[in-house]
Amino acid sequence: MKVKYDREVDILYIRLTDNVIDESDETHAGTIIDYDVDGAVVGIEVLNASRRILSQLN
Repeated sequence: MKVKYDREVDILYIRLTDNVIDESDETHAGTIIDYDVDGAVVGIEVLNASRRILSQLN
């Protein structure tokens, strides 16, 4: 698993596997799930991450 945060665009990306991404779906506003050809989750992208994560901590 790899976790990356891009402060410039405020995006958190969690890569779960090295499988090739076949499809992406925005499951909730600001949360994008990447899937491989078999439908397994490859990664999770969180937009506006600092605002969304901090609001969960308060």
